[in-house]
Amino acid sequence: MTQDQPNNPLHGITLEQLLNDLVAFYGWAGLGERIDIRCFTHEPSISSSLKFLRRTPWARERVESLYLDTLKRRSR
Repeated sequence: MTQDQPNNPLHGITLEQLLNDLVAFYGWAGLGERIDIRCFTHEPSISSSLKFLRRTPWARERVESLYLDTLKRRSR
């Protein structure tokens, strides 16, 4: 039961893809500066960050928001 979501820029993007893109663009240090989350600033890794973001809705919202802002900046 897949539904088209043309107005949802996050549709079809996994959290892991999103996080990898942000790390590639900002690096762990830059990501930690923009979103002060311990999993980004102290011994960061994709797997530990994914575990935290999946369990913490407020943190995931911030990461998704930063990703959307980054997409807007790249398209300019």
